[in-house]
Amino acid sequence: MRELQGPVRGYVGRFAPSPTGPLHAGSLVAALASWLDARAWNRGIGGRWLVRIEDLDTPRCIPGAADTLLRQLADCALLPDEPPVYQSHRQVRYARARDQLVALALAYPCGCSRRDIELALLERGITRLRHQEMVYPGTCRNGLAGKTAQAWRFHIDDKGLVETARRPIPVGPDSPRIDGARVNWTDRRMGPQHQDVAATVGDFVLQRSDGPFSYQLAVVVDDAAQQISHVVRGQDLADNTARQILLHHALGLPTPRYLHTPLVLAADGEKLSKQNGAAALDTGMPMGALNQAATALDLPTHPGPVGDALLAWVGRWRDLYNPGP
Repeated sequence: MRELQGPVRGYVGRFAPSPTGPLHAGSLVAALASWLDARAWNRGIGGRWLVRIEDLDTPRCIPGAADTLLRQLADCALLPDEPPVYQSHRQVRYARARDQLVALALAYPCGCSRRDIELALLERGITRLRHQEMVYPGTCRNGLAGKTAQAWRFHIDDKGLVETARRPIPVGPDSPRIDGARVNWTDRRMGPQHQDVAATVGDFVLQRSDGPFSYQLAVVVDDAAQQISHVVRGQDLADNTARQILLHHALGLPTPRYLHTPLVLAADGEKLSKQNGAAALDTGMPMGALNQAATALDLPTHPGPVGDALLAWVGRWRDLYNPGP
């Protein structure tokens, strides 16, 4: 078993929304948390905070939504330290990473539809539960058998990963650890985490045949390119972390440290999201929205103005999550 990443020497954080609509209460929680974490780093000396627009899923992206998101962040005084970047402009980087994995025998073409996967699992007596990931059974690992490729998949292969792991990567006490497809890491809020990706996900998609690269591959490539040291995001994305750590590892890239924030739930108990009709935030009077987000993060409400509230929350966040470098 091998440790992957050494101590962080600087701080670069990011907020990475998808432009499928305006900010809602849940997305502002993630934005505020990631901004506070950057500003509270190293006893309040602070680091850099970036915004990345994740607009790869173009059918779901709404024209003008990115500008609306950026305006809402500015209303709340959550201003990035560099101009935002857009994933739709970075396709060449993702293709290069995919090709690198193919050259390492860690990616292969797959001709299976969702129905093919369901049938293959049913033949093994496996029925997928609601919200449960379909574990890909590796049908196309040894070739397409006459099928047309529909995707590129990451080949979770112990030998391939061990070969890649021979690269000299600095280590530290908080580094993720990999044993084959079993990943152990420490979330800064939730504590020790473990996932066997082979057992819970299987070989996962890197790119669809019609062009879009997966969130998993794009976020790993972008976090490395932007030198992201700390990822702060919603708890609903925690399940992606092990897959991303495997990709960081396979590509020889440093792995960020992770903190996943509490979920904001809708009235029916489901995660608040644009898909289930979450209301857009009115940031014209930002203190109401910010106080709601602060409450979700176990921070005290503040009467304002915005600058004073943010300063107070940076101090509280430093006590909770960032007491040292």
